[in-house]
Formats: sequence, C-alpha cells, structure tokens
Amino acid sequence: MKDLNSRISGFYNKETEERQQILKERLNLTDGQLEKLQTDSAGLPLDVADRMIENVVGRFQLPFGIATNFTVNGQDYLIPMAVEEPSVVAAASNMARIARESGGFQTSYTGSIMIAQMHILDLNDTNEAQQKIQDAKQTLLDQANTFDKTLTSLGGGAIDIELRTLQLRNGEEVLALHLLVDVLDAMGANTVNTMTEKLTPEIEQLTGGKVLLRILSNLASYRLAKATVSIPVEHLATEGFSGEEVAKRMVLANEIAWADPYRAATHNKGIMNGIDPVVLATGNDWRAIEAGAHAYAARDGQYRALTEWQLEDGQLKGVLELPMAVGIVGGATKTHPTAQLALEIMGIQSSSDLAQLIAAVGLSQNMGAIKALATEGIQRGHMALHARNIAVQAGASNEQIDWLTKQMVSEKNVHIDRAKELLQQVKN
Repeated sequence: MKDLNSRISGFYNKETEERQQILKERLNLTDGQLEKLQTDSAGLPLDVADRMIENVVGRFQLPFGIATNFTVNGQDYLIPMAVEEPSVVAAASNMARIARESGGFQTSYTGSIMIAQMHILDLNDTNEAQQKIQDAKQTLLDQANTFDKTLTSLGGGAIDIELRTLQLRNGEEVLALHLLVDVLDAMGANTVNTMTEKLTPEIEQLTGGKVLLRILSNLASYRLAKATVSIPVEHLATEGFSGEEVAKRMVLANEIAWADPYRAATHNKGIMNGIDPVVLATGNDWRAIEAGAHAYAARDGQYRALTEWQLEDGQLKGVLELPMAVGIVGGATKTHPTAQLALEIMGIQSSSDLAQLIAAVGLSQNMGAIKALATEGIQRGHMALHARNIAVQAGASNEQIDWLTKQMVSEKNVHIDRAKELLQQVKN
C-alpha cells in the first residue's frame, strides 16, 4: 500500500468496468476480490444475510463508491464509501485533491478504551458505596478480566473504574459506575456488556444497592479520532472569490455553527455524510458512531459544530475530533464479504488506522460542504449530480441519461416534470 497513488484523474467519467479495472491494478486485487464488486450474490450471499439478522427475506443494496485523492499521514488511500446520496463521494474526493497539494490530512487516535456503564439504585449512602467500590477496585477488575481471556491474552481488558453520582429529577441519587475496558481492535460492545452483567452480583453485594442498567456508552470519550488539515488560501480560489475570501467565509460559517444549534445540526450532518458511508462500508455500527458524535457535540451543554476552522498566516486550518468506536474484528466486519474487501482496499491493519481514516474523510466532507455553502451555494454541485437520478426516475435509457442530465443542469431546472417533458419532446 505504501506505493499507492490515490490521485486518479477523471475517475468519475469512466465506465463502472473501467473503474473496477483501475482499482484492481492500483491495489493488486485478485479476481476473487474483484468478484465481490461484480455480482450480487458474491457481495452478500443470501445464506450469509440470513445468519446476520432475523427474519431475512432478501438484501438491501447501496452504491459502493471509491473516494480518491486521499493522503493521510503521508500515505495515499482509496476510501470505500457505501452511500445513496449524490455528491458525497465527489465532494470528499475533490477536497482531498485540494488537501493533498499541501500534504493532505494529519490524524491521531487516543486509543481503544470503551466505557461500560452500571447504574446502581436504592443506596442508603452513595458516598459509602463509592468508597467500598474504590477499596475493591482491583478485585473487581481482576474479576472482569476473567470473562474474556482472549482479550486479556492479547493485552486488552478492564483497566480502571470511574464513579459518578447522578441526581434524577425526582431527587433520587444514582451511582454510575464506569468500567474502562481496552477492547483493542474490536468495537467492543459484546465484551463490555458481558463484563457488566457478570459483575452485577458482586456490585450489588458490595454496595447493598440494585444494578438497573448494564451496557456500554456510545459516548466513547476515551476513543477519540482527530484529523487536521492546513491549506494555503490560494488553493481555495473559485471563479467568483479569491482564496482569502473563501477562507474567511468558511471560518465564519463554522463560527455560526458553533453558536447556533440549528445550524450545527446540519453542519454536523455534513460531517457524517462522509463518516457514515465508510463506517457502513466496513461493516461497523454507524448508529453508534452517530450517537457518539452528536453527544460529543453537546458535551458543554449546547449542541455545537464538531469542527474548528481558523485562518492563520495565509493558511486555512481545520480540525475535527469526535468519538470513533470502530472495529476490524468480529461482527459484520468478519461476516460481510464486501466489508472485508473494504478493509483490504484501505490496507487496514488496526482499528486505530480505520478510525483515523474515517475522521479524515469527515473533515474533507465538511470542508467541501462549507466551502460550497459559503460561496456558490450547496445546490449547484449537488443538483448537477442529483440530475442523473432524476433522469433515471423519468425513464431515460442508458443512451439518454447523459444528454438529459446536461440539459436539465444547463437550464437550471433539475426536476422530474422537466425531465419527462424533455423525454417526450425527443419521442415526438
């Protein structure tokens, strides 16, 4: 993977088969790997789907695209994305192209510590219960680590206990116990949930209380991925705006999203437009990532933008930091053939690698969204790509799609009724 060049000029203009061949050549894919992108049954055989969830009657498919041009920590990557929304892959690739001219994205990861929560009720003395748990901490940790010997043999396992006192609206106090577990390359939900359930009798006997909830927290605050980028303002110039003006507008757009939760919700949705498709393509839990991201965005009491953009010394500097609890072992990452291929395409060796790449895609996507929004408006580029969907919905043949798309875009009238009118004119 070290010699990979992720810059593929005109990739979007090529036929699907051509793109597959380029991917095969760039990544040295085998025919068997490529097959997973070519046939429905190889992508997810029905018998495999039937073992993944309950009551299976079929499979639901999404487009599986490749974001190009990414340079992360000095290495090039092609990024698989499973998504239905037009412009997402294009925007991420375009911003990655701009970023690579100044070194690409730099990323980091705080580690693979998950929080397993236990909420303890009916305590006579919360402070006394806390002290008893603290005194027995090492015994409790040792006990927790007997429940997953594979994890502990690899260097992971329960490492600490934190305690918080909560005040419910009825005035009752609840003791929240956080069991901190290093889950290594797993997402970790099953492991930490099992640990909390197995520890329940010990905790109840120790405190004299009752444990009500025993489950992980998706606010994975010890598992943060961070991506940064620095771009000379001249690289941001557009037809109607200087690079410096674009940068100033982007900074202001981010400031508004910091101050206004209504804007922040859409701002952060744009970030997740880049993150979710990679999470989904790799068989990870995108709902968990969404929950963690939005909770983290509100950690100071107000929902805010997840990114920071600043203009310094002629450079536009962007930062994205958020919880990123993803895994490369267990779950759908091991049972779904295309999820396995997605990890192979990126050359992923650890959950840390995956988390950092996902953060870089999220920052790239945000950069594209606020750049468009602060200059030409979001609809111009989005609707140009959306026009192809409209053409298909209107009943255009394969030979008519490109013509019809160009016609609607040139008229600035991308609408199903107009598409049908144009097709009718051709028939007449």
